[in-house]
Amino acid sequence: MDFTLKFDGQSKEPLYMQLYQHIKEEIQKGILDAGTRLPSIRQLSSYLNVSKNTIELAYQQLIAEGYVDSRARSGLYVVENNTDIIPIKKAQAKLFDEVLNEHKETFEYDFRQGRIDLEHFPYTTWRKLSNQVLFPENKSNFLYGDPQGELELRREIAQYLYQSRGVNCSLSQILVGSGIQQLLTTFCQIIGVNNQSIAIEEPSYDGARMVFKNLGFNLHPILLDETGINMEHLKSSDANVVYVTPSHQFPCGMIMPYSKRMELIQWAEHRNGFIIEDDYDGEFRYIGKPIPSLQGLDPNGRVIYLGTFSKALLPALRMSYMVLPKYLLSVFKRNFASYEQTVSKIHQITMQLFMEEGHWDRHIRKMRKIYQKKHATLISSIINIMDDKVNIVGSHSGLHILLQVNNKMTEKELVQTALRNKVKVYPTSIYFNDLRHINKPLIQLGFGGLTEHQITEGIILLNKAWFE
Repeated sequence: MDFTLKFDGQSKEPLYMQLYQHIKEEIQKGILDAGTRLPSIRQLSSYLNVSKNTIELAYQQLIAEGYVDSRARSGLYVVENNTDIIPIKKAQAKLFDEVLNEHKETFEYDFRQGRIDLEHFPYTTWRKLSNQVLFPENKSNFLYGDPQGELELRREIAQYLYQSRGVNCSLSQILVGSGIQQLLTTFCQIIGVNNQSIAIEEPSYDGARMVFKNLGFNLHPILLDETGINMEHLKSSDANVVYVTPSHQFPCGMIMPYSKRMELIQWAEHRNGFIIEDDYDGEFRYIGKPIPSLQGLDPNGRVIYLGTFSKALLPALRMSYMVLPKYLLSVFKRNFASYEQTVSKIHQITMQLFMEEGHWDRHIRKMRKIYQKKHATLISSIINIMDDKVNIVGSHSGLHILLQVNNKMTEKELVQTALRNKVKVYPTSIYFNDLRHINKPLIQLGFGGLTEHQITEGIILLNKAWFE
């Protein structure tokens, strides 16, 4: 074996990984035959003039991956290598990197919807609670959990929903899942997907639309009016299920008034149908008091309520929840009892403790103030810098707005021109089922992940890109 290995001082990998890679390649190429004894840790450490820890870590990695075998009081020996895997050469790895970076965009300000303020996430508190869950004596935390979600977490969610959104439910009606799309898929399977017709807002959240489309639902896009989904068009469709975002219509931002909510509930009762209420960012409203959820207004169990921790806490948790009417819960238990829970039990218990100890309520109050300031900065910057050259759409709640830009550019031109000026903005055409329903191009601006200074600087650059 060639042990004249010289470590690459430019490599970002630690020394033990460089040594491990070198020995592994020698084995894969057949230079080191099966049964070859490797030098002892002390010998190789002295020969290469590196620490014993470096050699030991490299050898442990080789043992873990099955390239060598440790024999008691004898040493390490290369094992038979029957793999068909071809080692990746440096040139090939470089080619893969080029493919990955081929479409890499460069920008300074990202107005992406769905980004949150990570600077104010309570890292210390979350780490402390996570460590508490991981104590060795809490062995039950490491086993399979409840298919509906951990009982105590569901209890906390039920209490929170009643206090904040007026949702009336027992903890037994709550299902925890790894995101809205996964829960929507579960709901659709509960009611059956054979030739079902479902009405959706036009435009609407594309992630939900694709779930319904991929499951074979007949889609009925219903255009919006100034207060949300157009009830006359809904009533004229043959759908008996409707998906809506009443607290902050996605993406247009209008808030459904109480009268229309009651009309929608009456429609569901008349059709013997269901309303899917996606309350994806109901925590953040900046003008007036929140209207109670559709679920809280519904006396007949026609509303399926969806909520998430992604917008207010962390998207990476992949933790959302669904409130089912009691008679659908029995269907779930009958047909899905053997399905395992999709959300980490460790994260669920951490979230339960986070809520139990009052951290969730404090975090929501803090983030509501922070986002309100960012929202005000965004609106004032647009008005002061762009004036009447744009129209703002949907500015009363949530973590994004829409901007109608009055310069005769197409949506694609607006996005590309902004990007050339180091600002990333986003189209809204993806939220339309039928592009013929688009009257004028609208640009989506999310502000959650930007500082107030970045928001202002970004708007200055957008004004330059679009109007100078």
